[in-house]
Amino acid sequence: MTVETLDNLELIRQSARDFAAIHILPHVMEWDESQHFPIDLFRRMGEQGFMGVLVPELYGGAGLGYQEYITIIEEIAKVCGSIGLSVAAHNSLCTNHILMFGDEDQKEYFLPKLATAEWLGAWGLTEPNTGSDAGRMQCVAERDGDHFIINGAKNFITHGKSGQVAVVIVRTGELLDSRGMTAFVIEKGTPGFSAGKKENKLGMRASETTELIFDNCRVHRSQILGKEGEGFIQSMKVLDGGRISIAALSLGIAKGAYEASVKYAKERQQFGKPIADFQAISFKLADMAVQIQAAELLTRKAGRLKDTGAKSTTLSAMAKYYASETSVRVSTEAVQIFGGYGYTKDYPVEKFYRDSKLCTIGEGTSEIQKLVISRELLKDE
Repeated sequence: MTVETLDNLELIRQSARDFAAIHILPHVMEWDESQHFPIDLFRRMGEQGFMGVLVPELYGGAGLGYQEYITIIEEIAKVCGSIGLSVAAHNSLCTNHILMFGDEDQKEYFLPKLATAEWLGAWGLTEPNTGSDAGRMQCVAERDGDHFIINGAKNFITHGKSGQVAVVIVRTGELLDSRGMTAFVIEKGTPGFSAGKKENKLGMRASETTELIFDNCRVHRSQILGKEGEGFIQSMKVLDGGRISIAALSLGIAKGAYEASVKYAKERQQFGKPIADFQAISFKLADMAVQIQAAELLTRKAGRLKDTGAKSTTLSAMAKYYASETSVRVSTEAVQIFGGYGYTKDYPVEKFYRDSKLCTIGEGTSEIQKLVISRELLKDE
């Protein structure tokens, strides 16, 4: 990176940090306890450019790259993983799918609304019985002239209720055919398209997660993103960027837990001195710091590949796998360092602990990341 790029990155970091401190930090536990999804907050973030980070200025976005995007997600997640998750899902899934595969009319219509957070976006691949096994999806679109009739359901959908638009991948061909799935972009209010159950979650409680239900939902072929049958292949490419998002989210949660632990270890007195002076604690902090640095390097390298247009599948999966597991390890150790206080809601680390676990599950479990990595490594040249 050039000096100018680093300076710009630091300005963006400070902007995101200040925003989180003013608009998010005072409400973190209130939103978490009540599972409140603060829609107005995202409108404010849209004004800051945080909801259309990767969208070109032509379509009302910030026109930035993955290094800036990683920084924004990280700084927000250091304060609240829930809000970081929603920013990540909006940017990297729904918005990015349209940016990558939409035609010009679709881009001109949807992207300005999404980039400013006038609209929130949802993205649907997972179904009640098909998580990692997406090839067996049961949500089906049947052709009816120039239209398709969609029936079925998607679940674990971020912004499934509050989003004004959703990109959904449904089956238009044979079961298990990777070219038998198609991506449609569907607006809220379309007859037969509705939100179902809102999930009551362990963590990430201020990020809305619901079902999407399709009951004879009629959509026009002009709502297809790209070509019919390309939906699954598109999704895999979208997830290369999405996994960098989750890596950045994981990194932010880990840093938040680590920074809280360092501060507490310096202040907490036992046996007449700060607990940071005890090797048992200082070595924990050392391990946490090393793992965070390694996770950041992987995440930044994957982001650089995306920015240069190079294939990032392996590095994205590596970054997501390592950063998410690091987030869980670091937040677990943070609770241990805080002792009994770490188990109470008076201190921030119990929330980092709860929020971190989703990072090892969403957008591909750790086990799926290892599958992706190993397959890429063992491909014939």
